[in-house]
Amino acid sequence: MSEAANSTLVDAASEAELIDKGRMVVKIAGKQIALFHGPKGVFACNNRCPHEGYPLAEGTLTEGCVLTCNWHNWKFHLETGDTLVGGDRLRRYPVTVEGGRVLVDVADPPQAETRSRALASLKEAFPRHEYDRMAREIARLENAGGSAEQAIAAAVGWSYELLEYGTTHAYAAAPDWLALAAHDARNEADRLAAAVEIAGHMAWDTMRQTTYPYPTDPVAYSPDGLVAAIEAEDETTAAGRVRDAYAKGLTYADLEHPLATAALAHYADFGHAAIYVLKTGQLIERLGAASALPLTLALVRSLVFATREDLIPEFRHYAAALRAFDGTGGRTPEAADFRGASINRAMDLVVEGSADPGALFDALLGANADAMLHFDLARQDRTEIPVSQNVGWLDFTHTLTFANAAHHLCGRYPELWPAALLQMACFLGRNVRYVDFDQDVSQWAVPDTEAFFQTAAAGLFDHGQFDYITSAHRLKVLMAVRDDVRNRPDAPWGPALLAAANRYLGSPLKRKHVARTAHQALAFVAAEG
Repeated sequence: MSEAANSTLVDAASEAELIDKGRMVVKIAGKQIALFHGPKGVFACNNRCPHEGYPLAEGTLTEGCVLTCNWHNWKFHLETGDTLVGGDRLRRYPVTVEGGRVLVDVADPPQAETRSRALASLKEAFPRHEYDRMAREIARLENAGGSAEQAIAAAVGWSYELLEYGTTHAYAAAPDWLALAAHDARNEADRLAAAVEIAGHMAWDTMRQTTYPYPTDPVAYSPDGLVAAIEAEDETTAAGRVRDAYAKGLTYADLEHPLATAALAHYADFGHAAIYVLKTGQLIERLGAASALPLTLALVRSLVFATREDLIPEFRHYAAALRAFDGTGGRTPEAADFRGASINRAMDLVVEGSADPGALFDALLGANADAMLHFDLARQDRTEIPVSQNVGWLDFTHTLTFANAAHHLCGRYPELWPAALLQMACFLGRNVRYVDFDQDVSQWAVPDTEAFFQTAAAGLFDHGQFDYITSAHRLKVLMAVRDDVRNRPDAPWGPALLAAANRYLGSPLKRKHVARTAHQALAFVAAEG
């Protein structure tokens, strides 16, 4: 082989030899290129199937110019470039035959074109959650000068209208995955793994979904008006106010206060509402202003549809406790005072300590971490219990991730402390029924904080969990605990927080309750009359 006058046009083979053999594999600039001669002429393509890399020269070529990879039956039309069966696009090379020689143009396409194709193919992979294909397309995007953030921003753009109830953990975990990749990735594979987890989660949450468009008409923005619309569960007005705010040049930083106010107006969605407000801002910061509108609209929808647990009998004391929290309560409870407290007693203790929100936060976080550390694992295996007692590890993890969100949001908007602290008490009182304070948990103590963080972070890049909700919670807990402990290394709750996270990450998590579901279905049907 020799290069022709054009530096990208390479003399690859003798035409006569190719006609005789029908196909050949040549190596050009480190690439394996398959040459084919058939009724429609000479064609060249990457010899490695874009699916799993098997040699296409060993495939089957029809007279109609369809090349089949015989390992997994992927089919490519060499003349048009279409992928007929499979997903990824096959790299083809222009061919010219001159003077009995086969000349292959090995010029790479413009990087912008490659990036565009990678994003288009990534979108095509979403409806069937083609995890490995998403990984390849993000890798191709980055190889062409793009970034994981570019892929995630595009994914937000085509997924947010498929979320019937707005923001999910797919969006909420994304900023933590990106932060983990930025600070803990050991190699390029770790960075790609984090990006694929984000894209995969978005794809999973939007599979088989129809489109749920957002209201498009702007409504005059005011902070109080946005809060009122969310409280009234009026998505049309709330979305319109968001559109008007962004049209007027406001940013998410301007909207965070009313959104946090709306999120903490109730013990909403078992703490997810406040967490989503914080994480939406972090994700917009990572992806850029172009993602602000779709992410904020998804957040507003989730706040509108959020459950409001403070309205159910179990937490009905909340409204009275919130009214009583007047900042005059001079007793400062400690974490030990909350141990074993009921929901109402925990909230009363908060009111008694209302003069010092910082001390209350420390006591409540310590008590919640202690409760999580003592979670009764046997609860996971109980089958003949009512639905109201379906409590597991993930219910306990919310206490830590909510506390982290509350600390950030209330640090910026201190008037929200009463609601956040009382909701931390709700977590504590609800979960206390599912702990065993008599068990020995000494093995979970963390002697070396940074070594624990390093080991746990490394494990997340290859977590092995099929269920995205599980891996998202493992990630969120680690990042919240690391954030809290590093910001306040001498805080009184540090040892309990670390030990609780260590036990959670190191213990079994039962996610599918087959027998329990059957028992509860039978009980429900028998009782409905």
